[in-house]
Amino acid sequence: MTAWSRFRQRPWSGSLLALIAGLAAALAHPPFGVLPGLLGYALLLHLLDTAAETKPLRSAFWRGWLAGVGYFGLGTWWIGEAFLVDAANQGWMAPFAIAAMAGGLALFWGLAGLLYRLARPASAWRILTFAGVFAALEWARGHVLTGFPWNLPGETWRAGSAPSQAAALVGAYGLTWITLAIAAAPAVWREGRGGRAALASAAVGLAGLYGYGALALHKPLLQERPVSVRIVQADIKQDAKWDAARFAQIVQAYVSLTAKPYAGKPADLVIWPEGALPAAINDYLAPGTWVRQAIVDSVQPGQTLLIGGYRYEGPIDKPVYYNSLIALRRTDTDLEIVGVYDKHRLVPFGEYLPAEAFLTQIGFKSLAHLGDGFATGPRPAPLRVLPDLLTQPLICYESLFPGLAKKNKDVRVLINVSNDAWFGVTSGPLQHLNLASYRAIEHARPILRATPTGVSAVIGADGRVLDDARLGLGQTGVIDAQIPGRGQVTPFDNFGDGAFLALLLISMVASVRLRAGKSLWTIAPSKDSR
Repeated sequence: MTAWSRFRQRPWSGSLLALIAGLAAALAHPPFGVLPGLLGYALLLHLLDTAAETKPLRSAFWRGWLAGVGYFGLGTWWIGEAFLVDAANQGWMAPFAIAAMAGGLALFWGLAGLLYRLARPASAWRILTFAGVFAALEWARGHVLTGFPWNLPGETWRAGSAPSQAAALVGAYGLTWITLAIAAAPAVWREGRGGRAALASAAVGLAGLYGYGALALHKPLLQERPVSVRIVQADIKQDAKWDAARFAQIVQAYVSLTAKPYAGKPADLVIWPEGALPAAINDYLAPGTWVRQAIVDSVQPGQTLLIGGYRYEGPIDKPVYYNSLIALRRTDTDLEIVGVYDKHRLVPFGEYLPAEAFLTQIGFKSLAHLGDGFATGPRPAPLRVLPDLLTQPLICYESLFPGLAKKNKDVRVLINVSNDAWFGVTSGPLQHLNLASYRAIEHARPILRATPTGVSAVIGADGRVLDDARLGLGQTGVIDAQIPGRGQVTPFDNFGDGAFLALLLISMVASVRLRAGKSLWTIAPSKDSR
C-alpha cells in the first residue's frame, strides 16, 4: 500500500484536502497569482464525488464549507487589521472577526456542496452542475445582507489580462461560471470518452478566453477632449486620523500635494480619497473656517476638487449621516458645491448594522463599539463634475459589485474613492485594486482611483493600470494624467446578468437530462428511433 493510499484511508484526509483545495483556489487570485491553484476546484469536485459514494449527505456540506474556510480565510484575513486601528477597544475582536468572516462566507460553499450532491448526475458532464450550483451561491453571496462579492472565482484572472476581458460579455458572475467549469474539468479526465470530451471542451474554452481577450485588448478606444486629472495620495495611516492633534498636519499634507507645481497643464480635476480628512464635510467646509481657506488656496480657479468623506443632514439633535463624495469648483475667490454623491451600498457591520434593533437590545452594538452608522444613499447615478464630463462615482465597497453602475452611454469615466488605509500593508488593498478594475472591463470605461495609503491608480477601459499612473502601498505623491479613452457599450452593459442566467440554465438543463439518463446533446428522438 502506498503512502497516498494510507493517507486517503485516514478519516480526516478528506477534510484536510478540502481545506487545501480552498487555499489553492485562493492562491490563484492576485496578488498571489498562482494560477495552477485553480486546480483546487477540480480537487473539491473530486472530494465531493468520492464523498457521494461512501459518506453521508452531510459530508458534502462539510467538505464544501471547509474548502470555503480555506478560500475565504486566505482571501479576507486582512480584515483583522481594521480592528487593530483602535486596538485598545477592538483589538481583541480581530481573530474572532477573521474566523467569523471566513466561517460565515464559507456557509455559501457548504450549501453549494450540498446542492451539488443532491443534483449530481453520474456523467462526466457533471462539471456543469458543479459550475452552476457554486456560481449561483457566489451570486447569493454577493447579494445577501447587501452582499460581499469579494474575490469571485471569475475575478481570479488578473484584471487587464486576456481571460479577464470576457467580463465585458458575461460579467464577473458569468466569468465565475466559466472559470469553475474549466477549472473543475481535470477531475473527470479519466472517465472514459465523456471525461475526455469534457476536458477537451474545457481546454477549448480556456483557449477561447485567451483568444477573445487578445483581440479585445487591441480594440480601438474613443478619444475625446483631453481632461487632465490629479489624484492625491497623502499616505495618512488610519490610526493617525484618531489623533485630533494631528488634524492640522493631515490637512496640510493634502493641500500641499494638491498645490504641488505641475510639469505641464494644470489638472481640470483633482481627486482626494474617501475619508481624506477626519471630520464632517459640513464642519470643515463651513464658511470662514481655516480648512476651507486652505483648500481654496491649494486649487486653482476653474479646477474641480472631489473630496470623499462623511456629511450630515437633519436636526442637530438627530442628524442623518452619509458617506459621500462632494464635487467642489474653485471660483475666483471661493468654493462652490457642484455635485454630491451619497454611497448606496453600505458595508454590513461596518457602515450599518443589520437587524440593528435586535443586536442593540442584546448588547452587541455597544460591545463592538459601533456607532449609529450611515444612511443609504439613492441608487448610483452619474455625477457631472465638469460641464462636459459625466462621471460615475463608486465609493469603496461599491466597486466590488458587478452591474451596480447602470448603463449610461454618456458616462466617460468611473471614479472610485476608497479608504483602504483600514487594512494596512496587507493583500487587501492589492486585491481591491484588482476587483475594482473589473468594473472598468464590464463597462469599457476607465477608472480614476484614489486611496489614502494605496493603491491609487488610473485604470484603462480594459482593466490595465496605465504606465506611471500608480501609487503603491505606503507611497506619498500625486498622479498627474489624462483620462484614458473609453470603449463602446458592452454586452454586459446591455444585458447585465442575462448571460449569467443563461449559463445557469445550461447547468440546470444538463443536470436534469443527465440524471434522467438522457444524452446531453440529444434534443429529440430521431425518426429511426420512433
